[in-house]
Amino acid sequence: MRETCSGATAEIRAHIAGAKRVVVKVGSSSLTTLDGGLDESRLVALTDAIGAHRARGHEIILVSSGAIAAGLEPMGLKRRPRDLATQQAAAGVGQGLLMAAYARALGRFDIVPGQVLLSADDLIRRTHYRNAQRAIDRLLTLGTLPIVNENDAVATEEIRFGDNDRLAALVAHLTHADALILLSDVDALYSGPPHLVDSHRIDHVSGPAALNDVAVGGVGTAGTGTGGMATKVEAALMVADSGIPAVLTSADNVTSALEGEDVGTWFSVTHRRRGTRLLWLRHLAKTNGAVTIDRGAEAAVRSRGTSLLAAGVTGVDGDFEAGDPVEIRNLDGEVIARGMTNFSSAELPAMFGFSTDELGTRLGSDYRKEVIHRNDLVLTQVSGRG
Repeated sequence: MRETCSGATAEIRAHIAGAKRVVVKVGSSSLTTLDGGLDESRLVALTDAIGAHRARGHEIILVSSGAIAAGLEPMGLKRRPRDLATQQAAAGVGQGLLMAAYARALGRFDIVPGQVLLSADDLIRRTHYRNAQRAIDRLLTLGTLPIVNENDAVATEEIRFGDNDRLAALVAHLTHADALILLSDVDALYSGPPHLVDSHRIDHVSGPAALNDVAVGGVGTAGTGTGGMATKVEAALMVADSGIPAVLTSADNVTSALEGEDVGTWFSVTHRRRGTRLLWLRHLAKTNGAVTIDRGAEAAVRSRGTSLLAAGVTGVDGDFEAGDPVEIRNLDGEVIARGMTNFSSAELPAMFGFSTDELGTRLGSDYRKEVIHRNDLVLTQVSGRG
């Protein structure tokens, strides 16, 4: 069942069709055979669409999974390995094969691909972030096609993105892209399992609240990918939260999506552009603990955008050090924000209830500062608010 395209959806579609710079993300399931090897016919079809869109004057950055999948067959592996070491080995073999396949396919359009392998640190640490930004911008200036992937051969469980949907969202933010297209083996987000008769396509998502009654689960079918529908929706909401519209559809619909046709699910912008660290804090950071705050501090943080001071902190949970990301909870236990703390979990209890000046007098000048500065704090959604 297809829904009638709304005015809001038509506006987003027109924006994406005219976007100067677009990030396109394709998953392993859209590039591999049922046996798990690289399917060059699918890759050729994708590059046909990319080549045609570039010929019309648009810039494209491709975020491509498939390195591990491409390495399975040459290594004699029947399925995607579960242990990290074998995944790294498969990625080491497969990344070169994947890029060689792209080079062959793009060569028909005289397009030279440029490989960019990133880790989470590259998009979170400011110095690394600037380097990644410059590298991709330069590749575009030189007329090449940047092909981005997570650096699976060296990534560890602690620092990896987890899937390329989140990576694509951060790359769109990094490169000041005008739009993000997430390609999957499913043509859109549905109100229920797509194979059920009463499920219908959701053509437009105006914000997180629009999905309150939708069961977003992992509905991908292939065995070589890591991200299901939930991670794709999360990535789309993530870029929409930073001023970039997105569309989620199947790889077969890539040309239609790039041209703004009525396919897939379209996500409206919900917030102006955020700083990268705040985007990371809101959506990706793994928190190491939490602080609980009183009602007055909650009102100040939520409504007035102030820093969090020790006077409003009433409790600490977990074990964390200064500089770690932590949750900020209200007295009802709801997570209202996240932030980078200036103090460890061991230091904070002695600071509860004291003003900044009192802390400086009692504990020394190093304590005359905020628990979490407002520039290192981002609100999260609570009961539909955010």
